Amino acid sequence: MLLTITTTASSTAPATDLGFLLHKHPDKVQSFEQSFGTAHVFYPEATEERCTAALLLEVDPQSLLRTRASVRTPDFSLAQYVNDRPYATSSLFTVALGQVLRTALRGRCAQRPELARTPIPLELSLPAVPCRPGPEKARALFEPLGWRVRAEPVPLDPELPGWGDSHYLSLTLTGTLRLSDALSHLYVLLPAMDSSKKHYWMDETEVDKLLRAGGVDDEDGHGWLAEHPERTWITRRYLDRRERYVRTALGRLMEVDDTPEGEADDPAVEESSTTPHLEERGADLAEQRVGAVLAVLNAERVGSVIDLGCGGGKLLESLVKEPTLGRVSGVDVDIDSLEHAHRATCRGCAPSGKGHRTDLFEEQSTTDGQRPRPDLFVGSVLYRDRRFADHDAAVLMEVVEHIDPSRLAAMEDVVFSGAAPRVVVITTPNAEYNTHYEGLEEGAFRHSDHRFEWTRAEFARWADRVADTHGYQVRHLPVGEEEPDTGAPTQMGVFTK
Repeated sequence: MLLTITTTASSTAPATDLGFLLHKHPDKVQSFEQSFGTAHVFYPEATEERCTAALLLEVDPQSLLRTRASVRTPDFSLAQYVNDRPYATSSLFTVALGQVLRTALRGRCAQRPELARTPIPLELSLPAVPCRPGPEKARALFEPLGWRVRAEPVPLDPELPGWGDSHYLSLTLTGTLRLSDALSHLYVLLPAMDSSKKHYWMDETEVDKLLRAGGVDDEDGHGWLAEHPERTWITRRYLDRRERYVRTALGRLMEVDDTPEGEADDPAVEESSTTPHLEERGADLAEQRVGAVLAVLNAERVGSVIDLGCGGGKLLESLVKEPTLGRVSGVDVDIDSLEHAHRATCRGCAPSGKGHRTDLFEEQSTTDGQRPRPDLFVGSVLYRDRRFADHDAAVLMEVVEHIDPSRLAAMEDVVFSGAAPRVVVITTPNAEYNTHYEGLEEGAFRHSDHRFEWTRAEFARWADRVADTHGYQVRHLPVGEEEPDTGAPTQMGVFTK
């Protein structure tokens, strides 16, 4: 992870005065040990006309793993070893920035106090910043703060342009600001742009960190976060969508901004995105999908089912209530989603031992008169796993569109050859229906993480081929209200042996 900070000379100070503001001498290379690696500060160039300081963070995967208290903490997964850019600028980097450049972040400079209070010409450059909402969101976050923004998507592979862009940006910010303000913008907005979880434990102190970095406690009453048009989105993302903390932070920001209570941003409203999560806006469609899946499973008289890509447990909550299902399993690659699914499905379930266990990976027991708790475990639909087998049915509800097209063959092998249940139910968006979503540009996807969206004909061709290859029959069903020209918003394939 790399940040470069460049300034040029002014009429009152040479560019090398940047060293005073950062409290790091331009002639030295300094290293600072972190619990997860090493941060280095050095100056690639340092003249009176132009000076550049660099903060480089080298993450040690083994050190990062040794700091984990349990497997349920974020980032504990094989993704640390197989992700193409597992340590792009994120919460790890902002922790290092806050520790290594703490005095500069707080705007203190005993030797040049007037310089710390003076806006100077700055150019900040970060070559790899995760921003799943895309370049437009980066501009919406930084431009209101006085920055000129250049946000360029990083291609998945420069040698293979057909693969498209990753969700990382090469970000360059140019403007005339106080250095402390510039660093505080990065400290708050970089983790907000990153959709992954923070790598450390979240508690009430995060609210104070956010507000302090957002200028709420500044003596001059700067308070840039309180005035930011995206303050709700920023607050929710920075605080990891922990609603209790979000409400506290927004309440304090509202006091600073003197916003009437009735006009305050609603923290319960899901944050906006340049690529809306449109298919999840209507609860009716989500409920209709679950109902359609349950109807198919009942019609096929299945006694056990595995939800592949279960997420937070939307479908599992209904599956565990079905009296005909003796065994329910849920699989997801994200441990935090499984934790949410566990909490959502354990109410009213059979206890295991003394009280409720929180171990997601231990087989659950059943008590007469109580529904069984689902078996939840970490896994990927792209890799064969013997735990996927021995279920009557497998469900992939709104999953396949999140898989890169080049890896669909691996998913087909895992589900239809490896697990090989008697019934497979797959739902996916109908791309033709997107024209009915107001505000969704032509050719855009409903969700920022979708890798593709099939038309009805495309889904039918894929499903028919898979069925023929693996010895299944398939029937196609609409989910949701159908339109004459575009069909239903969701399409379903039911594969049976």
